[in-house]
Formats: sequence, structure tokens, C-alpha cells
Amino acid sequence: MSTVSTTVNVSGMTCGHCVSSVSEELESLAGVEKIDVDLNSGGISTVTITSTGALSSSEIGEAVAEAGYLVVSNET
Repeated sequence: MSTVSTTVNVSGMTCGHCVSSVSEELESLAGVEKIDVDLNSGGISTVTITSTGALSSSEIGEAVAEAGYLVVSNET
């Protein structure tokens, strides 16, 4: 089974708890297998989502917003 990697930039994350919150929300999306976060405290953090299928930018944005943060730009 092939996987899809999606990278998003998230603002507002400052600590490990932020990473945990965002990761937990994204892991609840269907097909998500792995979350990697490159935390840039106080700046724009890079979140890479590995999933079994393509995820829409709106569902990713909603999951990040549920954790209390904002997706500032998307790259596929």
C-alpha cells in the first residue's frame, strides 16, 4: 500500500504540548499513519502527515484549528 505525504505550515505552536495537541487531532483523521513536527517555537512549524490516502486541506485545517492553531500555507 502506498502512502501520501502532506506538509503544512502551522503558526502558534511553542512547546511539546502544542505538538502533542496538533498530532492528536491529526491522528484522528482517517488514514493517518504518522505525524512528524518540526517545531519552530514562536514561528511557523512544519507538520508532515503520512497517510494511506490524500487528505483535503480543509480537513487538515479543521483538525489543526480544533487543537487551537492555524494552518498558514499548504504544500503537497
